Amino acid sequence: MGSVQRFTTLDSFRGVFALLVVFHHLHVVGAFIELPFFLKAEILLNFFFVLSGFVLAHSYGLKPRLDFKRFVVSRLFRLYPLHVVMLLVFILFELVRWAAYEKGFTLNNVPFSGLFDPSEILPNLLLLQAWTPLTETMSFNYPSWSISIEFYIYLLFGGLCLLSLRSRFLMFACVAVVAFTMIFTENEPLVWRAMLGLSCFFAGNITYLAYLIVRDRFLPVRWLMTVLEAGLIYATYWMVMNEFSDRSAIASLMFCVLVLVFAFEAGLVSAFLKTAVFRLLGKLSYSIYMTHAALVFCLSTVFIVAQKFTGRDLAPMVDGQRFMDTGSELGNNALVVAVTLVAIGLGALAHHYIELKGVELGKWITGPSKGKVSGNQGVSNGPEPQMDRAA
Repeated sequence: MGSVQRFTTLDSFRGVFALLVVFHHLHVVGAFIELPFFLKAEILLNFFFVLSGFVLAHSYGLKPRLDFKRFVVSRLFRLYPLHVVMLLVFILFELVRWAAYEKGFTLNNVPFSGLFDPSEILPNLLLLQAWTPLTETMSFNYPSWSISIEFYIYLLFGGLCLLSLRSRFLMFACVAVVAFTMIFTENEPLVWRAMLGLSCFFAGNITYLAYLIVRDRFLPVRWLMTVLEAGLIYATYWMVMNEFSDRSAIASLMFCVLVLVFAFEAGLVSAFLKTAVFRLLGKLSYSIYMTHAALVFCLSTVFIVAQKFTGRDLAPMVDGQRFMDTGSELGNNALVVAVTLVAIGLGALAHHYIELKGVELGKWITGPSKGKVSGNQGVSNGPEPQMDRAA
């Protein structure tokens, strides 16, 4: 049987945006990542939700009968193993800070307080930290807030996929429209990150339906698609750089258009994004996203300790934010390049030894799916899309 379509260009986008999130969280004095575009790049997280909605609709939205148990186990073991490992890493960091604190060596704040209070461990384990104002959304491994939102949206999506094909897409549209309406009218019943996830994810579902409709009626013309792709890249840049009313929601809708256009992979920008380096970033995107905060924490700690021992201002506080400074602009930019390479390498290790192992464990728990036969003679229904992972 034919393999499931892979949207390589969109997967590359996920990798590029994951790297931009790393730059956004890395603070180095005078480096290129302190340019306004990188400082305002948090809005790119909306893209991840839209793309996840598009991908899940592609993978599961058209299945006449969804095996809900298999779906939940698949989602859980794709997200959860790396999340738990990184949570344990940050708990270990706090234990090390506590040991240093007991010896009179303070690193930033008091260990196991504020964002790292022990009371935040259970909400993080249950992936609830971003759903309630009673918990610290950015506690411990702060990038995991988006995983918290996505996991429970996945459960809602899976539940809706138990309906008929017509009914489920109608419900996808209803959730998206209601969520966006509440955002634009400032009547959100949930915390804003939850509303962001709901609006973007289910808009991504409908974007996939639009893709199917357009795909069967439209023959892409290379020059036209190149113009559209370039225009959407500029629109993304403009959205990041400019502040205006309802910016986040409008950017989310623009990302729907971006996903729709680049899903065709018909322009020169798409061709560029399908080159090896971008495909690698796409493959490692989830692991890069989930591990980079620990890398930044370790590096910042090294600079703080070095500052205490050398007396040089290597870890200055600027507007309440801890920065790193080697003492020269060239050195600072070289530091960013080195951190980028380490982040990719760390992501590769996490991808191979944690992310993929978790996926394999999930498949082992659920056993062979319908349509597969055990043993070497089995015929697969095709591989799961490469980009079907959260970020």
